[in-house]
Amino acid sequence: MSMTELLSAEDIKKAVGAFTAADSFDHKRFFQMVGLKKKSLGDVQKVFHILDKDKSGFIEEDELGSILKGFSPDARDLSAKETKALMAAGDKDGDGKIGVEACCRQELHTRICTLATLEFSTLVAES
Repeated sequence: MSMTELLSAEDIKKAVGAFTAADSFDHKRFFQMVGLKKKSLGDVQKVFHILDKDKSGFIEEDELGSILKGFSPDARDLSAKETKALMAAGDKDGDGKIGVEACCRQELHTRICTLATLEFSTLVAES
């Protein structure tokens, strides 16, 4: 699945273009500009899985550094300062990564699925 199957290519282009200058990235504004804030929890989870390049179930710091490229391949990498700020905003349990649970058991469906995208969706919701 590609990012443009979930989000408008035009919105992605505008959002990436708004943060071309070094140290200009504002995750709240970016996620709002690409339209993630209006998406369902399921769609946010799909975006998470696209950004999880190594398919570990987590977005680690090195993946965060190239998060803009997950939306547009020709985008810039985040600076170390921007990456650390984004990690601090999304890593609510302090483990150095932003996680998502891939599977939801039927008996714990609501609880686990809510937790599944909590860290990542917090970044989106705060924008």
